[in-house]
Amino acid sequence: MKKRKLLQSGLLVSEVGLGCMSFANFYGATNERESHETLFAAMDFGLDFLDTASLYGWGLSEEIIGSFIKDHKGHFKIATKAGIARDLVTGVRCFDNSYAHLKESLENSLKRLGVDSIELFYIHRRDQREKIEDVMESLLSFKREGKIQGIGFSEIAPTSLQRACKVGHVDAVQSEYSLWTRYPELGLLKACEDLNVAFIPFSPLGRGVLTDQFPNPKKFGKEDFRKDNPRFTEPNYGMNLEKLKLFRTYASDMGYATSALAIAWNLAKGKHLIPIPGTRSKKHLLDFLGASEMNLNREKIEEIEKILPLGWAHGDRYSQKQWSGIEKYC
Repeated sequence: MKKRKLLQSGLLVSEVGLGCMSFANFYGATNERESHETLFAAMDFGLDFLDTASLYGWGLSEEIIGSFIKDHKGHFKIATKAGIARDLVTGVRCFDNSYAHLKESLENSLKRLGVDSIELFYIHRRDQREKIEDVMESLLSFKREGKIQGIGFSEIAPTSLQRACKVGHVDAVQSEYSLWTRYPELGLLKACEDLNVAFIPFSPLGRGVLTDQFPNPKKFGKEDFRKDNPRFTEPNYGMNLEKLKLFRTYASDMGYATSALAIAWNLAKGKHLIPIPGTRSKKHLLDFLGASEMNLNREKIEEIEKILPLGWAHGDRYSQKQWSGIEKYC
């Protein structure tokens, strides 16, 4: 698989990574064996970049990755995230970007993963009580200690990124970006390019809709992230399917898996993009890995964007509750 630059140091990773949120049952029940089969397949095809977080199963995703890499050291470059915590009294999710919390979370992540250092460490969500300049100082201290190699932020505004970069180099920013969600085109993609920051699109498959088998909301479990998401509730979802069927047909006529074409579109939007589609399934992984072999020309990109133009999706990408902690802009 072709490589792209992840860190300012020049560290290269596979241009398609693997999001490991689903290892922790976010999109339905799974187990360690199924997740390990997916990681074996990733190794076989040269995918070497994994994205996880302390939030995913409150450490479960990291533990599953850790149990795999202890016997396969040196292949995967790993990113994890911190900054989301649980209130010790109420159990309610909250945000904490304090040095003490980030330090503790990082140490726990390293222990679960079974490593001494992590390639990339993100702030998962901004805690607005903490100045981003102070948060950067905390992250830089972890870097000086050798605990992390790179610094990242998730779901921040371009202005926040600019402030952070005045303190030290930010290596990567991740946000949702796909044919289903194109919000980063309102400034964040350009800011990352201008500041020499890798942009990591998560959910490049629209949480499962940009595939050959559409999700069935009636089968979503209680813990499924999409259960209360406006785009997956009626009447929005039914209207979205009409457009999605056209894109699936277009991909089929070209001889591609829908997921591979969706990720190839993502890759074509900039050389600094490294999409991280998430799956716990070896089959789904094999479907989208073909994206790295595709080179979409301008004509094909324009055809795709005529089928799924800016603003085509019905419903917001998050519910009101899910928007918590995400920096809006424009």
